[in-house]
Amino acid sequence: MKKIIPFKKEITLETNIAGINSISLEHTLEKKEENIISGDFIVSGAYKMTPSSITLDNFEYKLPVNITIDSKYNTDNIKIDINDFYYEVINDKILAINIEVAIDELEEKKEEERKEVLEVDVKEEVEPEKQEEKEEKEETRNTKSIFNTFDDNDNYVVYKIHVITENDTIESIMDSYQVTKDVLDMYNDLDNIKIGDKLIIADNGN
Repeated sequence: MKKIIPFKKEITLETNIAGINSISLEHTLEKKEENIISGDFIVSGAYKMTPSSITLDNFEYKLPVNITIDSKYNTDNIKIDINDFYYEVINDKILAINIEVAIDELEEKKEEERKEVLEVDVKEEVEPEKQEEKEEKEETRNTKSIFNTFDDNDNYVVYKIHVITENDTIESIMDSYQVTKDVLDMYNDLDNIKIGDKLIIADNGN
């Protein structure tokens, strides 16, 4: 059984938004207890303060999340994934983030008749890092995982979701994430990408 849990959060940036140049989502969600999933959404990217601006402002927000699954479900074999991710600029300073979390392999316990409740508890976002600190951490941030899976040999795999913006090219994305075109082509149709599409970027985390 698969459940989709929607999440929406409005982020207020420190300066005006004229246009989003890049945006990425990472997460650290994992099962902590039998029916508790917790971790962070990490939303980062760059934007222009004015349409004619050459300089980009970077941002990063960490959004702590707790998901409570009704006790009538067996969660021993669940898989946690990102089903969808998109954004909307509400006004000059507010960015609305929409995320759908997919929880798969849920099994309903037999002879359990409790009312199903799926609750998402999202705490207030952490203030974005200062510009100087973010520049120092830029390379490190590019290696964080979006969602984690393991193959038969317990090899760690890292996935990222990148939303295509008007300034993106295949080459700039390859350079930003330090991946080859073959890696991008594994999960994406590179011949038909357009603004707003989502690229899945995978790399072996060993």
